[in-house]
Amino acid sequence: MEENLEIAEVYRAARVLRDVARHPRLIGPTRLNPEAEVYLKPENLQHTGAFKLRGAYYKISQLTPEEREKGVIACSAGNHAQGVALAATQNGIRSLICLPAGAPISKIEATKRLGAEVCLVPGVYDDAYEKAIELQKEHGYTFIHPFDDLKVIAGQGTIALEILEEMPDVEAVIVPIGGGGLIAGIAFALKQLKPDVKVYGVQAEGAPSMYESVKEGERKHLSQVSTIADGIAVKEPGGNTYEFCRKYVDEIVTVSEDEIAAAILALIEQQKLVAEGAGAVSVAAAMFNKVPVCGKKTVCVVSGGNIDVTILNRVITRGLVKSGRNCTLKLDVGDKPGQLSEICTILGANGANIISVTHERNSDATSINGCILRIEIETRNNDHIASIKKALASAGHHLVKK
Repeated sequence: MEENLEIAEVYRAARVLRDVARHPRLIGPTRLNPEAEVYLKPENLQHTGAFKLRGAYYKISQLTPEEREKGVIACSAGNHAQGVALAATQNGIRSLICLPAGAPISKIEATKRLGAEVCLVPGVYDDAYEKAIELQKEHGYTFIHPFDDLKVIAGQGTIALEILEEMPDVEAVIVPIGGGGLIAGIAFALKQLKPDVKVYGVQAEGAPSMYESVKEGERKHLSQVSTIADGIAVKEPGGNTYEFCRKYVDEIVTVSEDEIAAAILALIEQQKLVAEGAGAVSVAAAMFNKVPVCGKKTVCVVSGGNIDVTILNRVITRGLVKSGRNCTLKLDVGDKPGQLSEICTILGANGANIISVTHERNSDATSINGCILRIEIETRNNDHIASIKKALASAGHHLVKK
């Protein structure tokens, strides 16, 4: 399938997008992985907050007058929706977007503000896709696929041109994967222009559709997906994108929810960048050495920043726990005076900051005269937590495993 795409089309897309899309410059080198020279391509700073504008705008710019007249329809977990809405509105074209009903409210409202009509569909992306196809056939709209379209893929591939222009000696590029449009475009362009560069794809453990498909040698349809990275929660990769990944991507890996949360936190703290879960998976792969980038000049594509603020606090908390900055200790202690004071003294002497204390007499303590003490503390890292636990154990206090 990919033989229908030529590198000339990616350059043509770049010309169309020259005055439309932002061209965020690389950030780095960062300290996200001390063993590698990690740079960031911050597409979270793009108009609409994600790379999707590139492919959507280029596709819409190439429509015939007849197609423009009938209008366009799309389905999306949120970011593609905003890209299509902006592109259609700027070109004077009517747009209807089918979104999963569970999409973040911020993305739904942003899509409406950009001029699109919105149709909320129960379920996930794939359910919204089915509804969009149904409406497209009924009304004759032009369907703007979020990833499995060669012109959309060409638009996303313009990111690779910008990376090579700014960093000709790049050795590895790490890219998030949902349906595969972003990595298809980037991998295709990179392998045409600099075949020795390594291209690594990353999916969430809870939505590994492309990972499983490439591993099994055929497209796989997952029965369900579940991840905080809602922008890449896709049950089945596209036909085109699967072929591109199979041919041009060197390796695909997965990252856990805790690793994604830790990457979001690291980007906020170290780089002052807000990334959504889908945008942070590439950084998570670099941080936790999921791909072999040690000693390599590496670019992580941060694909989007449209995280719902209502879940940001929960994500940051998960990130703090994963990185050893927050810890809850559970101790089985004797119900006698002075125990709490002694434990607090040990924590203070070892540099822990106590956030909360819960003292439970009627609990699951091992002794009838015992009680459970839960203490949430702020710490520096996982080594700090280990030293605190060792100090408590040396003083005779019994830590209960969660």
